[in-house]
Amino acid sequence: MPELPEVETTRRRLRPLVLGQTLRQVVHRDPARYRNTALAEGRRILEVDRRGKFLLFALEGGVELVAHLGMTGGFRLEPTPHTRAALVLEGRTLYFHDPRRFGRLFGVRRGDYREIPLLLRLGPEPLSEAFAFPGFFRGLKESARPLKALLLDQRLAAGVGNIYASEALFRAGIRPTVAACRISKPRAERLRLAIREVLARALEVGGSTLRDFSNAQGESGYFQLEMLVYDRAGEPCRQCGTTIQQIRQGQRSTFYCP
Repeated sequence: MPELPEVETTRRRLRPLVLGQTLRQVVHRDPARYRNTALAEGRRILEVDRRGKFLLFALEGGVELVAHLGMTGGFRLEPTPHTRAALVLEGRTLYFHDPRRFGRLFGVRRGDYREIPLLLRLGPEPLSEAFAFPGFFRGLKESARPLKALLLDQRLAAGVGNIYASEALFRAGIRPTVAACRISKPRAERLRLAIREVLARALEVGGSTLRDFSNAQGESGYFQLEMLVYDRAGEPCRQCGTTIQQIRQGQRSTFYCP
C-alpha cells in the first residue's frame, strides 16, 4: 500500500498540474467507492494537501475531494486498462488508476470526515513538529500491543505503513514483536528519530516503486533500492550478515534481522 512518501510524492507532482483548475466533472460508475463526488464538481481547486495516506483537494465553497489510494491507486495523465474514475479539469483529465479497486474518493464539506473514520483518528504527521517525543512515548506506554502493529494503527504517526515501520524498527535496533509498553525512553526516542529519518530519505528519492504503484506521472521511486529488511526475507543482513526473517503480524508481513 502507498505510504506517506508515496502519497506525498504524488501530491507534489499533482499540485502544479491542478492548482487553479476547475474540476468540471468526476466520472465513474461506482458510487459505493466514489461517494458524493458531484459535490466537488464545478469548483476551482485551491490547494492539494495530504494527511497521512490521504490526498485532500481543497475546493471553492468549503468543499474537499478526499482521495485514498488504497493498495494500488494512483493518478495518471493517460487512461489505463485499470482506470476507475476520471477527474475532468479545464486543461486536462486525470485518470484514477487502481488495479485492485481498494481506492476511494469522497466529496465532503471541508473537515467533515464522518464517512472516513480513519482520517478522523490520525495521529501527528511524523515529519512535522507535532511529532514530539512526549506524546509518542505516552502512546507507547499506554499500549501492550506488539510495536509493529501499533505503528500501523496510524494514531502514533500518520502515514507510516508496513514498509517504513519495518525499516524504522530495524534502524532503531528494536524487535517488531516487543510490547510497545516495554520500550524504554532511550529506545523510544531512537525509534521516533528513525521513523523521521527513513520517511525523509524515502521522500528524497521519490518513495518506493511498489508492484502496482508509481507516482502521478507513472514514474518510479527508488527507495526500494535502499531497503535494509523489507521484502528481503532469506537474504543476508547488510549490517551483520544474519539471514533476514519474515513473520506474519495481523495479516501483514514483517521483516527483521533477529
